[in-house]
Amino acid sequence: MASVTAPTTTTAADGDEVVHEFGPILRVYKSGRLERPLVAPPVGPGHDDATGVDSKDVHLGDYSARLYLPPAAAADGNRLPVVVYVHGGGFVAESAASPSYHRFLNRLAAACPAVCVSVDYRLAPEHLLPAGYEDCIAALRWVLSGADPWVAAHGDLGRVFLAGDSAGGNICHHLAMHHHAHHPDATPPSRLRGAVLIHPWFWGSEAVGEETRDAEGRARGAGLWMYACPGTSGMDDPRMNPMAPGAPGLERLACDRVMVCAAEGDFLRWRAHAYANAVAAVKGEAAVEMLETAGEGHVFYLFDPDGDKAKEMLDRMVAFVNADAA
Repeated sequence: MASVTAPTTTTAADGDEVVHEFGPILRVYKSGRLERPLVAPPVGPGHDDATGVDSKDVHLGDYSARLYLPPAAAADGNRLPVVVYVHGGGFVAESAASPSYHRFLNRLAAACPAVCVSVDYRLAPEHLLPAGYEDCIAALRWVLSGADPWVAAHGDLGRVFLAGDSAGGNICHHLAMHHHAHHPDATPPSRLRGAVLIHPWFWGSEAVGEETRDAEGRARGAGLWMYACPGTSGMDDPRMNPMAPGAPGLERLACDRVMVCAAEGDFLRWRAHAYANAVAAVKGEAAVEMLETAGEGHVFYLFDPDGDKAKEMLDRMVAFVNADAA
């Protein structure tokens, strides 16, 4: 997710008035036309020659999922961890078919190795929040049901992890907090083994660390959230500020361990540290791993996937997933 700005009103060259503009991530015209300037054309699933990973799309009604099966799954009886990944994009952009996410999931699946499930949830403003949260909760339930043949044959449902970046990191927190919410006739779900929140998009009315204290700056930090979730109570909505007064206690996180990634040049850096500290306060320091990448910005690993720091972050994620392998 790129840095977001408050809504502006300008006039486009073709005479169609721009009524909302959020940095380079979303432009909304008076006519209803939408532009997502950063989003590259989607890529299809299939066999990835570089990693040997196979992928497929599964359509599940309002949402879909792209599944990744690494070569290691071919070993007889080899049960692999399952990683449910939630892409970023400010709740308004990107998809599981975005080239940068498809490349990253191929690499993550091969490196762990793991069965990976990348959730393609509905985006705002066509589908305002909480639609995206609801799709991801449904997708997690679907994965845990073992309904898909790849998951059933090769996944270890006792080793399920969440992972996501930016808005996807925000959604991962929501999933871990509401993991136990299930239908009355459903079997209560098992605990998740862990969650990896990469540069998670959290915010709040009160600054933490070295965040801006300027009221206008704080409003800009939440402008896109307010647009994507018009029913929100504001910056301290527990979905945007898990540490807000009155927010559900973090002891409810339905995972044994949490890894939080931050980037030195990201304006969300201090919020990531505050979240990691808050989780450690209730779950114990041993349950939380913090990684800050020096000299890099928000979701840098998607833009420079072959860089040393992107490789380091991937290695740390792999180690986190495999830390307590059976």
